[in-house]
Amino acid sequence: MDDYFRKFEDRVPEGPLPYSATREGIWQFLATIALVIGAWYIWWRWTDSLNPDALWFAIPLVAAETCAYVGMILFVFNLWKDDPINIAPAPDTLRDVTTGHPEAARMLSVDVMFATYDEEPELVRIGIQDARKMTYPHPIDVRLHVLDDGRRDAMRAVAEQEGVNYIARSSNEGFKAGNLRHAMEQTHGDFILICDADTRPFPTFLEHTLGYFRDPKVAWVQTPQWFYDLPEGERLPVRLERRFGALGGRIGRIIERIFGPVTLGQDPFVNDPKMFYDVIQRRRNRVNASFCCGAGSIHRREAVMEAALRSFGAKVEKRTFDQEEIITVSSKERVVAPELMEAIRTEAATTEALTPYKFHVSEDIFTSIVLHSDRERGWKSKMHPIVESKMLSPQDLLTWTVQRYKYAGGSLDILVNDNPLFRKGLSIPQKLMYGTTFFSYLAPLWNIIFLFAPVIYLLSGIAPVSAYSDEFFLHLVPFLVSLELAMMVGTWGISGYDAKASYLSFFPLGLRAILTVAKGEKISFPVTPKVRQSGSFLRLVRPQIAVVALTVLASIWAVGALWVGGTPHSTSGVVANLLWGLNNCLAMAGIISAALWLPPSADEGTDTK
Repeated sequence: MDDYFRKFEDRVPEGPLPYSATREGIWQFLATIALVIGAWYIWWRWTDSLNPDALWFAIPLVAAETCAYVGMILFVFNLWKDDPINIAPAPDTLRDVTTGHPEAARMLSVDVMFATYDEEPELVRIGIQDARKMTYPHPIDVRLHVLDDGRRDAMRAVAEQEGVNYIARSSNEGFKAGNLRHAMEQTHGDFILICDADTRPFPTFLEHTLGYFRDPKVAWVQTPQWFYDLPEGERLPVRLERRFGALGGRIGRIIERIFGPVTLGQDPFVNDPKMFYDVIQRRRNRVNASFCCGAGSIHRREAVMEAALRSFGAKVEKRTFDQEEIITVSSKERVVAPELMEAIRTEAATTEALTPYKFHVSEDIFTSIVLHSDRERGWKSKMHPIVESKMLSPQDLLTWTVQRYKYAGGSLDILVNDNPLFRKGLSIPQKLMYGTTFFSYLAPLWNIIFLFAPVIYLLSGIAPVSAYSDEFFLHLVPFLVSLELAMMVGTWGISGYDAKASYLSFFPLGLRAILTVAKGEKISFPVTPKVRQSGSFLRLVRPQIAVVALTVLASIWAVGALWVGGTPHSTSGVVANLLWGLNNCLAMAGIISAALWLPPSADEGTDTK
């Protein structure tokens, strides 16, 4: 274990994207232009471009384009405005982070919780050792806890050797959410720092995040997750020279002179979360809608426990009214029957009735919605821009699949059963931000149309538009160009292509999650593996392989048909759909290559120069 981590110890995260008012103004200008041109394009598509002889094809495609345009509007709203980076000074005593507390003069206390189930105990040990190195400019009471849902003697031994508190429970009810709830009942710190088994806090974590709590309305602070073991890849000349000798190296250098640096095997699973944390989440701060993502977040205990009590109170009230076992004493007073009250107490002791984290696969975002919707208290959240911890990334496609399916299914389950769009207490901007997240998980429904539409045309010659004419390209090209320019400026400093390709190639997993939730089935609580899984993973990408194969075969057929003649194919139509299909294939190629990726062996090295 030590040898594995030693390979990455010298890596440090990039700093946050700097704020630029000038760039923000340019982004807003370009985004407005893209939205206007996009609306013009969508209007024209519905009113003047549909092929009346193939409405079975034309209407689904234009509906898919409309859904994608709605997603674009939500994304622009999300990215519209950033805030300058401002880190508040670390608070000294409880007086600095609360009002009216009877112990206001005492030092702050923080519970650091490492939630674990079946991960290697030595992995957790490293996180504990790093957490012990956290510094703070004032006296502070920091207590470390291992929350072991695996009830393992080896994990208990590590906790005892490291001198930290070991907490276990008799069952795994509620999985991670239940684990956290049980630990909160055994601890009493003012703040709770949540860590996964592989989380390794940096020394500055508390010093940089507790300052936000000077605002007594701040309930939690989320920090960016950074995977320090992401493959750095190998430069093309190095790879070719290692495989084919000096001649291969020279060929690689010639290619790089023409096309620029080429790196192979770099972040094969597109795990870099910088786009999500440094752009999407960070720009939600302006409307108080940045949500908790679990590990690397720090919470005000008062806020979380108050949410639990409110949830319990609402459940008691509902149970009381529903059972119609109320004895009315007067027009203004009700007394609950003793037998009902005893039933409620029993329920609270045996279920999730009194819990700060709902027993849900996405307990973090659900708790965020609950706290944000509390108008009476007005709880706030903050996305801290600086990386304050490091953790392990998925190292194989199976692990990536488990993780992404859990994210998608959990979010869709909330959309169906606890839809924030209809939740009282959330502001309209907050509803739009949460709606943006959940809407993105519906994208496979229209992405599958985008993937197979060029195949249909290339095979049949049947067009979804009245004609691939100058008018068609006059509407389409300005929209695509303006959109690309706007997004390039809006996400300046972060490569967007990998994220877009991953978003498109996600369709089989997304469809599976949508189907599972639509059928009313529960999303499971799988623990994301922390070590590489062995075996072949091509079976996981059969749908993506099918997209590539069908597109290639359809392209060959269309070119031949155009050459021979006698089919409805047009030159402009074939060229447009060939380019469209090529883009789809490139997007699928990333995840297919990820299924085949193997980490370099020790003798191959990791030279990237």
